[in-house]
Amino acid sequence: MDTAQVTLLPENEGTQPLWLAEFEQHGLVVLPQFLPADLVSSLHQEIQHQARLQPAAIGRAATLQLAHDIRRDKTCWLEGNSIAQQLYMQQLNAILAQFNRHFFLGLTGYECHFAHYQPGDFYRTHLDAFSDQASRRVTSVCYLNDVEQGGELVVYDAQHQPYLVLPPRAGTLILFESSRFPHEVKPTAQHRYSIAGWFRQDPPLF
Repeated sequence: MDTAQVTLLPENEGTQPLWLAEFEQHGLVVLPQFLPADLVSSLHQEIQHQARLQPAAIGRAATLQLAHDIRRDKTCWLEGNSIAQQLYMQQLNAILAQFNRHFFLGLTGYECHFAHYQPGDFYRTHLDAFSDQASRRVTSVCYLNDVEQGGELVVYDAQHQPYLVLPPRAGTLILFESSRFPHEVKPTAQHRYSIAGWFRQDPPLF
């Protein structure tokens, strides 16, 4: 696989990149073709052959449980075990640095997992973070394949009206504030592959 780096939208000295300005205004931004085709292809092949994918649960710690009426995808955390994973996480950590530099968010890390939705799978409307436990500050979703029927990510506004409907297109990245936007994955008629992740702001351990 070609190890060429992903180029983010240009950043001029003393000014914000266009995508950061849009995120500042809306709390959400879509970056089409964020990943080059060769990296998308490598990640797509990897998830298709990923034996560690397991049914995703909801809740956390003691309340963690399977709930097939709420979500039906399978997931596996990225741990940098391949060149493709390392390149992807490198690019998202570059975004983390830009968030901290421009918005002083104090983000401390980035975590992400593969997500595979088989035909008929979905994820009902939910928030990725709440005001009383907001370690997850910004959510990311990167599509690894095109889906022509279903599988859209629907993001809702404060009035729970559809704000954005984003069909899966390989290489597209969306970023949005985790505690601000409820969202769901509509039932898909085809296999849907993506990487879901979160920029975190964790308190010091001491």
